[in-house]
Amino acid sequence: FGKPEEIAETVAFLLSDKASYINGSNIEVNGGLF
Repeated sequence: FGKPEEIAETVAFLLSDKASYINGSNIEVNGGLF
């Protein structure tokens, strides 16, 4: 299973200016298991 830090990194990216072009998407953070 994923660690809280790994989820936090994704959340931090989505809150950053680098993710400003992402809109209305489902981002799956599953470690490639599914």
